[in-house]
Amino acid sequence: MDALRISLQVLLVLTSGILILTILMHKGKGGGLSDMFGGGLSTSVASSGVAERNLNRITIGTALIWGVVVVLLGLIQKFTV
Repeated sequence: MDALRISLQVLLVLTSGILILTILMHKGKGGGLSDMFGGGLSTSVASSGVAERNLNRITIGTALIWGVVVVLLGLIQKFTV
């Protein structure tokens, strides 16, 4: 059970990092924090609709994996004393 817990914790750290990076790579919709941290620069670089759609798919997939890992870690924590 310890090997499963450790592997899930490593997967949680990896998916957390990937999720942070993919969210920060999204194009800003307004003049908020995304423009303050360089979101205005990404408009000329990531102007393709296909790239934005693929980035959305990667972000959603990573978020789903992250959520499943969190639930599994919670279940392991609950049922092991």
